[in-house]
Amino acid sequence: MVIHMEIRTVKRTELIDITDMVRKEVADSGILNGICVVSTKHTTTSVIVNENESGLVSDILKMLEKLVPSHAGYAHDRIDNNADSHLKAVLLGSSEMIPVVNGTLVLGTWQSIFLAELDGPRTRDVTVTVISSE
Repeated sequence: MVIHMEIRTVKRTELIDITDMVRKEVADSGILNGICVVSTKHTTTSVIVNENESGLVSDILKMLEKLVPSHAGYAHDRIDNNADSHLKAVLLGSSEMIPVVNGTLVLGTWQSIFLAELDGPRTRDVTVTVISSE
């Protein structure tokens, strides 16, 4: 089962917790056991799993800016002026795979699924693919 979720972002860089949206799609799929793949087709977004704690969210965004600063003379900036967004997305990746057991995402106590917006604000498409193992 493949579901497309549209997410509107409001900042240039932000982490948006999409865990509840993904949980609903998994529940609605009716699949009891398998895997859920959450992915983004955009080259300036990422999907990550981590803790949704405001200090940590801020730290992740600050770390990305420190590792890949904006306007640092990247060749791609001559075209779109968003090379840092693409490079940050390379570091984070475009998908996450989460087990589904008894119709529920298997996430740790503190784990959340995030869409990382790296070049917003924009309207983004996130794909949730739920695959049965039965």
